[in-house]
Amino acid sequence: MAIPVNQNATANARKLLNELYETAGKKIITGQHTQTNPMEEIAYIREVTGKEPKLRGFELLAYSPNINYDDASEPCLTEVYENRGTLDTAYRWAKENDGIVTFSFHWYSPVGGRDKAFYTEHTDFDARQVLVEGTPEREAFYHDMDVIAEELKRFCDADIPVLWRPFHESDGKWFWWGAQGPEVAAELYKLMYVHYTQVHHLDNLLWVWNCRLKEGYPGDEYVDVISVDIYLEKYAPTDYQEDYDKLIAETTKNKVAALAEVGYIPDIHMLEKSHTPWAYYMAWSKEFCIGEQYNSKQALKDMYSSDYAVTM
Repeated sequence: MAIPVNQNATANARKLLNELYETAGKKIITGQHTQTNPMEEIAYIREVTGKEPKLRGFELLAYSPNINYDDASEPCLTEVYENRGTLDTAYRWAKENDGIVTFSFHWYSPVGGRDKAFYTEHTDFDARQVLVEGTPEREAFYHDMDVIAEELKRFCDADIPVLWRPFHESDGKWFWWGAQGPEVAAELYKLMYVHYTQVHHLDNLLWVWNCRLKEGYPGDEYVDVISVDIYLEKYAPTDYQEDYDKLIAETTKNKVAALAEVGYIPDIHMLEKSHTPWAYYMAWSKEFCIGEQYNSKQALKDMYSSDYAVTM
């Protein structure tokens, strides 16, 4: 039986973690990210395959407390406006369906920043200062965490388990939380884990770590699921076996693993043979799902019609 790192985890969170462990290597849970209220990606998958993904990913970027609207580009404002209210959509969907919810958070830097300030290039926010007691950066960091905790609380109150994936892709420097190295991102993650479990008691969260660098791993005591994001330069059929091997080699063999973001969905025929133990995959939104720029309709049909795939 899988044991969550939060000893106070809810029964439904424990049930979900068990489901992930029971699935990995035997099947794969289908997943799709969506960041707008119409969830157009889901409608597209249903139209193409007649089915829907079991796991649905939602985005919290518009809930960032420090968005600089006065110095934002049109694409930035469009993304924010499209994302507003999506937690209401996520809540309704989770209440009405037996699906799995996962949240991503492109967090606009707690201090300063312009345009899409989750990107390092758009902010001078230094995450190292969060680790220093008494700094304005640390105060702003905790302020934002408290705001987001209130948004997450309704899911906890409704006993809806959430795969929570903060500080993702810290193996790169493109986001401010990874800009000072994966070790700093891991420390931020640990601060959030303690704050959310001990202060806010968000016991519905399962903690998903998303970095494949050894020096960035927070430790087994903070992580329920290890994961990786993979965007191949060009399509090639793959079960992402090599990526799985690298991930567990650099992090841990003691946790269930997931493809938290992919551009190209795994090849279901290869998975049927290899049983590479990914618990789930989540394809990214918009053009990564809709149309055939990335995933062909045939690839979607093959995935969703396979007995190896877990769908709604």
